[in-house]
Amino acid sequence: MNKHIRKMEESTSDDKPPEIDGTSLESCLDQPGDQSVHEVISYEPSRLPARHYDHDTTEPISCSLKSLDELLLWKRNEASPFNVATVPLASRYPPLAQSPKKTLVSHDMMGGYLEDRFIQGAEVEMPYAFYHWKYIDIFNYFTHQMVTIPPAVWTNAAHKHGVLSIGTFITEWKDGEKICEEFLANEEAYRRAADKLVQISHCYGFDGWLINIENVLSEIAVKNTGPFLRYLTDQMHERVPSSVVIWYDSVLKNGSLNWQNELNDNNREFFDACDGIFTNYNWTEQSLEWMKSYTGAQGRLPDIYVGVDVFARGKVVGGKFETIKALEMIRNHGFSTAIFAPGWVYECHEKSDFRQNQDKFWGLLYDHLYIHRHSSSLPFISSLCQGFGKSLYWKGQVENEKSWFNLNAQEIQPLYLSESIGEKGWLKTHGCSNDAWIGGSSLMVRGMIPSGHTDVCARIFSLHVPLAARTFASFVYKTSTQGVVKLSLELKTIDVPLCTFDGTDEIPACSVLPEALEKDNQLVKQFIQNCGQWASDEWTTCCFLLQMTGCSIRDVCLRVSRDEVDEDVLFSCRIGEIMLMDAESLQSPPESVQGVCINDVVWQKGALSGNGHTLKLLLNATLRWQYPTHLVRHFRIHWRRLRGPDPRIPAGPLTLIGRCYSNLYRVVELKVPAAPGLIELVVEPVTREGFIVPEPHWGRRTISYSETSAREERE
Repeated sequence: MNKHIRKMEESTSDDKPPEIDGTSLESCLDQPGDQSVHEVISYEPSRLPARHYDHDTTEPISCSLKSLDELLLWKRNEASPFNVATVPLASRYPPLAQSPKKTLVSHDMMGGYLEDRFIQGAEVEMPYAFYHWKYIDIFNYFTHQMVTIPPAVWTNAAHKHGVLSIGTFITEWKDGEKICEEFLANEEAYRRAADKLVQISHCYGFDGWLINIENVLSEIAVKNTGPFLRYLTDQMHERVPSSVVIWYDSVLKNGSLNWQNELNDNNREFFDACDGIFTNYNWTEQSLEWMKSYTGAQGRLPDIYVGVDVFARGKVVGGKFETIKALEMIRNHGFSTAIFAPGWVYECHEKSDFRQNQDKFWGLLYDHLYIHRHSSSLPFISSLCQGFGKSLYWKGQVENEKSWFNLNAQEIQPLYLSESIGEKGWLKTHGCSNDAWIGGSSLMVRGMIPSGHTDVCARIFSLHVPLAARTFASFVYKTSTQGVVKLSLELKTIDVPLCTFDGTDEIPACSVLPEALEKDNQLVKQFIQNCGQWASDEWTTCCFLLQMTGCSIRDVCLRVSRDEVDEDVLFSCRIGEIMLMDAESLQSPPESVQGVCINDVVWQKGALSGNGHTLKLLLNATLRWQYPTHLVRHFRIHWRRLRGPDPRIPAGPLTLIGRCYSNLYRVVELKVPAAPGLIELVVEPVTREGFIVPEPHWGRRTISYSETSAREERE
């Protein structure tokens, strides 16, 4: 994670996503793998585009497009390679198309592009993050800037959970009228604008657009709005098959701006031209009743996203912690919903209570949300990290003792539960940053087993993961009630022929309580050897072997049991990681990092060094390499001094710079020895399973540097 606290102000400003631009590609090709890169130090201002890199630090940032000219002049080879989402959209059950009542979240917070614009992370005490992904279907990043491109960190987090990520195209008021007059003037104009929106979505790896025209349209402009939507939708479906285009309820077919709060004859032609409509917020129950029987809605009720403003502005049903009133009414009439600005729990309350308030908000809605199951082949792995924390952990040890925020680090999220058991018992799960196994947080499971009950069962994950003939599982936990209760992993399985998932009904599952393997078991020995040694007396790791054929995991649960049943028992434990993998993969050989190259180097002068006379030398550079990203959890980026101006000083040890979640990393303000010098930059892959990759498989590149001579400066 980057060590610097970010400034809040935003910086000013061939079908494959852009991995590297032309200049960088040429630079990489000019770097033979066995040779050092040489740099002559120059303190010229950075030539990197200010739109994509922070002006002061050269850190990569996400940004929007603010004008029609910027949209129409956008070029793929000028796109930010750092803002390309690297996580493909995960499979899920039921698929989005089969979800009878969908949930869209529109994230609108303080103008957007806050700490989340820093693609490699930021140092933030208590950031806003979303982690209730199991309950939603579409995530919309919303700002009032004309073309809102979702920051890659949000798209990556959404995609891990099978959730679509869509941007926003918005025009407003008088300026919006002028923009619409231009791009909706004729077929050629609207196709040109739509083509750019398609190219941007395809390039950056997100899944569509919310189209929000909140200004009056002329007769010609409104005549072309429907064809624009249809063309955009068709092109998006062709280029990004899972994509959606959704229309916001605002302009009418006569061009007037008049929010309807429903689908009706005045806005139906726009709904018919795209994948759905997001209604305004001032609807009533009578609106819903009428809309349910409206001819234009028949067969497409799930495509009507009834809007709910969590801030409860205007005459609305529910909102705030009473949003359940609106959602219950919407679901009872068979509609999908669009929940606008749920960041209210962060903006309008104490930041220190953020997790508590967010869990309360979504917990109140739970009965009217529909869980979708993460679907994948083995391995299934999660440390339950929420993408932020007070420290950065690796296998129970603090790796960096600073607050951080990076949604790229968020792992598959569990179900967050709050349940009653009998008259007095209870069960609750929530994230906690006070301790972690990997990342920044773990899952706390707390509760009370009431008298008369021998155990309770907490459902942690709902999945669809086919098992191997021999499935190896590991479970890492910590408990403060050892001896009072026993913890065991419980898996619920179903036969593969039952995996049709045509609806939301539960399929009966069989419970499996796997027996823990002893430490001298050959598989456990191999697992420990792959993981390497770690010093953690407080965390417990249990390993299991399941030998089942033709089955899929349906649920992963934690069973908490006790022997005595004549009294209430409080318990508390912390889950650090759950992993399921094919036992055969324990023998898989490691891959090697290939083709490390360095480009976009910027030199800076830092603060005075310890002697009070010499300015510190700061290196900024982009590292690129090749490695199959589906095999890694993250990369560790290191550096070391090989040679400095004083040859008597020996080479230094490897020093960690940061973690990276793609094959691209920006080294920022790295303090290096004075010139002349030779340093090495090293890329260490960490496998999804957390296995150690031997050092010969790491990627390396050396860079030598020298000062410009006085003669060269004169020339």
